[in-house]
Amino acid sequence: MLKRRHLLAAFAAALLAGPAAAAEPVKASLRLKWLPQAQFAGFYVAAQKGYYKAEGLDLTINPGGPNLLTENLVATGADTFGLSGGSDSVFAARDKGLPVVCIGVSHQVTPFVFVTRKDGPVKTLQDFKGRTVTTWFTGANHVLNAILAKEGIKPDEVKIQPQQVSVTPFVDGATDVATATYYNELYAIQSRVGKDNLRTFVAEDYGVTFPRDTLIVSETTLRDKPDLVKGFLRASIRGWRDAFADPKGAVDTVMAIAPTLDRAHQDFMLTEVKRLMTAGAAKERGLFAIDPDALAKAQDLLLQAKVVAKPVDLKAAFDSRALDALSAADRQL
Repeated sequence: MLKRRHLLAAFAAALLAGPAAAAEPVKASLRLKWLPQAQFAGFYVAAQKGYYKAEGLDLTINPGGPNLLTENLVATGADTFGLSGGSDSVFAARDKGLPVVCIGVSHQVTPFVFVTRKDGPVKTLQDFKGRTVTTWFTGANHVLNAILAKEGIKPDEVKIQPQQVSVTPFVDGATDVATATYYNELYAIQSRVGKDNLRTFVAEDYGVTFPRDTLIVSETTLRDKPDLVKGFLRASIRGWRDAFADPKGAVDTVMAIAPTLDRAHQDFMLTEVKRLMTAGAAKERGLFAIDPDALAKAQDLLLQAKVVAKPVDLKAAFDSRALDALSAADRQL
């Protein structure tokens, strides 16, 4: 009888312990490349719905900012995961010896587009000669130089200047061509000038693709905690799948975090981000697909521009093993 009582007590204690008896979630963080907005909706949705916790991660999502370099924060261990600028910043980091590895690519095609007015003097790429073109010297400038080179135009034949945060100089006619991301500045320009009054020059039309928004981890994390990396990817994909299936709910989630955002802009942004994330290799291989061919071409552009001093080991810099270990169902929309 005493033995039976002890067994019952032990059984009751186990029931009461329940989830508490399970392993504690591993604390981890994701550093974004910018402030909260729909560009990152899938990560916020995954966190809100408990997908990271289901994978054993106690994940904190940290915002980025103008003075934060995601690669440095991940390389030093300040953050576990990072969403960095793009393939160019990964190449540059590896070239400098930073031990970071890309485990997934969000934007499968170039997110930059070059914009001019239809009634202006720029009708073709050749018309860039002698004109004032503004761009960001954080990756977009390499795309610009690459498409100019495709047309035999030298950079010194164009008045290339740094672009401001505001699109007002272009709207006011102070510049002939501006750079815009599909999901951000293009919305602002279209809102102020009118979509039908604009002409755009798309990198892919000139055979140039620059994958951007790259997920990174440190070499140490990838080597020592492969299950953590796989769990993070699986949960993130679930979050993005839900965000695309319920865009209104996804934008609601983002705006709960950043309520001063413009709702219409965030709706537009999520639509464009979905197009960028589901293009190219992602159509067959699923979200965050790593396309070695596109990356090899991007590296060639960076070598020509002397952004990197020498070729990096593509397989070491862009490692798809954690992503490949997920089931096809876990990767697809």
